Amino acid sequence: MFKLPQILRTLIATAALAFVGSAFAQTAAPTAPDALVKSVMEDVLATISSDKALQSGDIRKLSALVEQKVMPHVNFQRTTALAVGRAWRQATPEQQAQLQEQFRGILVKTYANAMGQAANAKINMRPLRAADSDTEVTVRTQVVPQRGDPIQLDYRMEKTPAGWKAYDVNILGLWLVDSYRASFQQEVDKSGIDGLIKSLVERNRRLENAKS
Repeated sequence: MFKLPQILRTLIATAALAFVGSAFAQTAAPTAPDALVKSVMEDVLATISSDKALQSGDIRKLSALVEQKVMPHVNFQRTTALAVGRAWRQATPEQQAQLQEQFRGILVKTYANAMGQAANAKINMRPLRAADSDTEVTVRTQVVPQRGDPIQLDYRMEKTPAGWKAYDVNILGLWLVDSYRASFQQEVDKSGIDGLIKSLVERNRRLENAKS
């Protein structure tokens, strides 16, 4: 259940870097979101390329890298709310917390399992696309692997009091949140919010078993 299209599964390593691109340095002068994306993505790629354990798929180290450099800088509540859709407003605070916890676990495990494949890629920046509001932008990039065609990656980012944060990523024209929303809504229609939570728990368990 909740299987992404094949193109997303094959490119999920790069999708991890999309959220990495939302990370920011705590400085007095704010950094432009596109410059921020470029610098952080290059730093993460360099970290992976210089660590054989990360390249070999050490899940614990990869998960630690995700938690350290990615998740603290994502507006994960907004990401989860968008993915869950209209059912989010119907959920209790306790259910919302469980949805965030389980969805976060799925993404961290998925990213950690795939990030080791991202070594030695290069980043090409494309023109920034601003929204009507000056607090919302789309940062557009291409990830160029050693083999194969460049991969389109666009990041929806928002300006918060804590700095720029990502909340969605577009891979080859498909937004990640949209790819989850349909299957999440199907589960809610079938089994309610608690059923969706249960399904996410089971998916997390399967991911853990697959790694062991």
